[in-house]
Amino acid sequence: MKFPDFAMPWLFLLLIPAAVAAWIFFRKKQPSVIFPDINVLAGKKRRFPSFKRLIPLILLCIVLVLIITALARPREGLEEIKRRSDGVDIIIALDISGSMASIDVPSEITSPGQLNNALSTGKVAPRLNIAKQEIIKFIKKRPTDRIGLIVFAQQPYLACPPTLDHGRLLENLKEFKPGDIGDQTGIAGPIASGIRRLKDSDSKRKVIVLFTDGSNNVMAKLSPGQSAKLAKEFGITIYTVGIGSDQSIYPQETPFGTQYVPVKNDFDEALLKEIASTTDGKYYRAEDISSMNEAMKAIDKLEKTTFEQQVLINWRELAFPLITAALGALLLAFLLENTIFLKAP
Repeated sequence: MKFPDFAMPWLFLLLIPAAVAAWIFFRKKQPSVIFPDINVLAGKKRRFPSFKRLIPLILLCIVLVLIITALARPREGLEEIKRRSDGVDIIIALDISGSMASIDVPSEITSPGQLNNALSTGKVAPRLNIAKQEIIKFIKKRPTDRIGLIVFAQQPYLACPPTLDHGRLLENLKEFKPGDIGDQTGIAGPIASGIRRLKDSDSKRKVIVLFTDGSNNVMAKLSPGQSAKLAKEFGITIYTVGIGSDQSIYPQETPFGTQYVPVKNDFDEALLKEIASTTDGKYYRAEDISSMNEAMKAIDKLEKTTFEQQVLINWRELAFPLITAALGALLLAFLLENTIFLKAP
């Protein structure tokens, strides 16, 4: 149970003289005679007034307590937290070319049976699924950041502009599958598109996180290196994540069901390192679920949102009900004194 706060608690000291006055009145010999009873006729003296005579006095004491409590201003604090944050504007650039359906197999898996078991338990999964899984975790940790999504293959596609509506963002992210917009990989396009979305932002930090498992094989007006230099000019930091391991397989549908064929790791690690370095960002290698998770944790730690928190308290005054109760008790005492407990002259 939460007790109310009092704005002027020192006024409770008034209860001391009030209690003394009540005690004096209680001990005072009553000069008047209440309607006679057998004890009066018998000449017996009462040491204390009768209980009926005490009722108005008790009510008056209650009135005093209620009024003094009301004067002390009981109140209930409704805490309101006002938070201002200097958020980070982030564009997630995600490769959804056909190769993102590839599966990176940990070295400890050496047989088809182990692979099938790992696939069924989720220990291994297609690259795009793993990337989505870690991106979702990343987004949920950053509720005050505006985050947008660009998916790309041969060309970039803006799936969601930077927004605080992360529910909408996550729904859009879940929709895409490998090969939806082609099988080639253009690295410069998503960087240039991200720059267009971030360059006029008033945020103190502007970030692009680029995920890809392929090397740049699309000719564009800007090269990936030139795009990185342009991002640097606009104060945009780029983190790059190269996805893929030395033991990868690709699912192919055949008349005999799904067959997994080995594929060569294709992403250009040197280029991704150059892009990140040019913009004062970092490059991460994601060979499996664990390393992808570590990469996203590292980026989350580097791009911290700063908070300035102000606590305000709105007070709700509770004195009015006490004053109402005091007036009611005072009226009841007056009625009793002038009706049931009326003194004979």
